[in-house]
Amino acid sequence: MTIIRGATTVEKDEKEQISLAVKEMLDEIFTANALKKAEVKGFLFSLTTDIHSYHPAKSARECGYDFAPLFCAIEPDIDGGLKLCIRLMLFTDLADNRTVKHVYQRGAKVLRKDISEIFNIALDGPAGSGKSTVAKALAKDYNILYLDTGAMYRACALKALRLGVDTKDGEAVKGILSQLDVKVEYKNGTQRTMLGEEDVSEKIRENAVSMAASNISAHPVIRIKLVEMQREIAKKMSCVLDGRDIGSAVLPDAKFKFFITADSKVRAQRRYKELLSRGEVVDFDKLHAEIVARDKQDSEREFSPLVCAKDAVVVDTSSMSIEEVIATIKSYIQSKI
Repeated sequence: MTIIRGATTVEKDEKEQISLAVKEMLDEIFTANALKKAEVKGFLFSLTTDIHSYHPAKSARECGYDFAPLFCAIEPDIDGGLKLCIRLMLFTDLADNRTVKHVYQRGAKVLRKDISEIFNIALDGPAGSGKSTVAKALAKDYNILYLDTGAMYRACALKALRLGVDTKDGEAVKGILSQLDVKVEYKNGTQRTMLGEEDVSEKIRENAVSMAASNISAHPVIRIKLVEMQREIAKKMSCVLDGRDIGSAVLPDAKFKFFITADSKVRAQRRYKELLSRGEVVDFDKLHAEIVARDKQDSEREFSPLVCAKDAVVVDTSSMSIEEVIATIKSYIQSKI
C-alpha cells in the first residue's frame, strides 16, 4: 500500500471554493502520478474546524472521484496551525515502483516544502563516516530519492578490474569509456547499480573494489561522465546524494549541504565490522592504513577533491549514534524550510 498525500486551502468557508479546491487537488494528484482508478483503494480527507459549509468527500464524489471509499474527519485545533485547510491521504496499490508525487497547493505549500518543491540534500565526507547510512535514512524519512553516487564509481572500478586495467592509469581508464555502460535502476524502492544488464549492487561492495573506486574516480573523464548523469537525475526530482564532492562540484546549488566526518580509527572500526558481517577476512591495521591512504588520495587529487563546501554544515559522527546524526541533520533541515 502506497499513500499519496495532498493538502490545499480556501480563502473562505464557502461551498464553491471548497469544491474547486478539492477538484484541483485531486486532478493534480492523479495527473502527476499517472494514477488509474483501479489503483486507488480509498480517500481519507481531514479538515480544520473552521470549515463547515461543505463536505470535501462530497465534493470529490460530485466531481467524479466516486470509484473508491471516501471518508472525512475533523482535525483537532492546533495553536499556530494552518487555517481553512483540507488534507488528503490517498491509499493506493500501485502496479509498479514509480516515485510518488505529493501535492501541496495554495496556502498549504508551507506545510511541507520538503516534498512540495524539488530540492537536493548533498552529503560529503570521507570513507566510513556514515554518510551513506544517513543518506538512505533521510531519503526514506522525506520520501525522496537516494542516489548512491559512490556505487556508480564502484561499478566503473569493477569494470576496469575485470578488464585488467590499472585504475591509476588515466590513459588506460580513458580507453574503457566506450565499454562503460553504468545505469541506475530503482526496484522495490531501492537503487540497483547495473553494469550493462548485470546487477552488480553486491559485487561492488567487496573490499577489493573500494580502493580501485578511489583511484578511478580521480580521473576527469570518469567524473565528467557520471556527474552529468547525476545532475540530470537531481534536476527532475528531490533527492539525497552522498559522495566526496557533491556540495562543492556536483550540485553546488543544493539547498542543503552537510559534511559528515569522523576519526579515522572510528571509521576503520565501522568498516571492519561491516566487512566481517559479510564474511570477508580483513586485518584491522591494514584496513585503517587503507582508509588513511584513501583520505589522502581523495583530498589531494587535482580534479574535484574531497572537500568541505564553504556553506556546508559539518557533523562529526565520532561519538554519535546513527539516530543522533539523523536527528541533528533533520533538525537543521526543518529549521530552514
